[in-house]
Amino acid sequence: MQNVRVAEHRRVREDVLALEEPLEIRVNGSRFSVTMRTPGDDFDLVAGFLVSEGVVAARDDLPDMRTVSGIGMDGEPTFNIVDATVTGRGVAQAAERARTMYTTSACGVCGLASIDAVRTASAFPILPVGFTVPEALIAGLPDRLRAEQRLFDATGGVHAAGLFDADGVAEVVREDVGRHNAVDKIVGRALTDGRLPLSRTVLQVSGRASFELVQKARMAGIPVLAAVSAPSSLAVELAEEAGITLVGFSRGRSFTIYAHPERITA
Repeated sequence: MQNVRVAEHRRVREDVLALEEPLEIRVNGSRFSVTMRTPGDDFDLVAGFLVSEGVVAARDDLPDMRTVSGIGMDGEPTFNIVDATVTGRGVAQAAERARTMYTTSACGVCGLASIDAVRTASAFPILPVGFTVPEALIAGLPDRLRAEQRLFDATGGVHAAGLFDADGVAEVVREDVGRHNAVDKIVGRALTDGRLPLSRTVLQVSGRASFELVQKARMAGIPVLAAVSAPSSLAVELAEEAGITLVGFSRGRSFTIYAHPERITA
């Protein structure tokens, strides 16, 4: 789109903006949630969101997804609806977790009907031993994630999340206007590939470490979560409770460990 840049002088120029559009998520034909997201990898987003909500935990719990056409505000057809077929105990869980309002790109827990619903039990408890990573690897992950942020390079307006193995190799990187959406897209890809739980991986995110990101790591069985900015108090509390190693202020060659430092070796 066209904008006006004001510095010492005004000049008109063309700019590239990150797309933000609503996505309606249905479960077995019934509306489950509406979230704001960057289009792309929508099936992964839906699958990961359903993992985060405790509705599915394995590939067999989600046998099918399909795009449903709708009508936009301009009267033109849209394809911003995904209907997920869920089986087993997830059917009842979906009915309990259905959102009462849309989820913004800044909030992944908006619309839940009760405070108790914010915390969801995970099918994949975090094991206290068996996976460690060196300090140097953790320190280097922000740069490795930044090198994969193609959409950010073009727009400057999206968050990123990257899943890395024990050697620091990027397995999956996703970008989105919502940091929680980027994480859901990663978890959804892992579900589709039959890889859950992600018990030998590190999740590196841009921005801060919020409660909801720790919760999503917990639901996917991810033992280490690192962020370039600060965590919230509730994020630290949940990480301690869940057994997740939580890292913040990961910049340059330094970082701060807020929970379970035993996984990070000198």
